[in-house]
Amino acid sequence: MTRLRADLKLRSPYVTAERVECPHGQRLEWWEYEPESAQQWFRTAGEPSLCGQCWEVPACPRHFGFAAAQHETLFGLLPLASRSAQRLLQQVRPWIEPAQSFEKNQLGLGRMFFNSLRLAWQMSLWADSAVLLRTMAGLDMPTEAHLLAPLTPRQRELGLNEGK
Repeated sequence: MTRLRADLKLRSPYVTAERVECPHGQRLEWWEYEPESAQQWFRTAGEPSLCGQCWEVPACPRHFGFAAAQHETLFGLLPLASRSAQRLLQQVRPWIEPAQSFEKNQLGLGRMFFNSLRLAWQMSLWADSAVLLRTMAGLDMPTEAHLLAPLTPRQRELGLNEGK
C-alpha cells in the first residue's frame, strides 16, 4: 500500500483518495476482488440517496466492476478507497516506513535507481529477507553475561523492622 503522490491525477470512479462514486455521484464502497477476471467490485454504500433521482435506476445493477490493471495504486489487490487500505495507510504504514528507510540506507539501496517494476520488487524482497535473517540471527545468538555483573549494586532489605 502506498499513498498517492501529490501530482497524481485521480481516475474515475475516484473523487478523492478515500471516496469512489458512480457516474452519477452516488457513493460506492468496496465489495470484493474477483481473481478470475482481475476486477475490483464496488457497490452502493448504505441507503442510496441519489439513486431515486437517477434516470438509469431501472437498468442499474448498483454494483460496478473495474479492472485491477487499470491503475495499480487505485485498484490493486486492495483498492485505495477500501477501509482496509485506509487503515493500513494510517495505522500500519507509519510503523513500517522508518524501518524500511533504515534498511534501505543500511543496504545502500538509496543510491540505486530501478527502472523495472519487477527488479524493484525483487530487490525489496531481498531487502526484507535480509532484515528477517538478521532478526532471526539476533534471536538465536546466545546471551552474553555482562562482565561487570558481579560489581553492580543490588537492592537488599535492611531488616530494620525485625526487632519490633
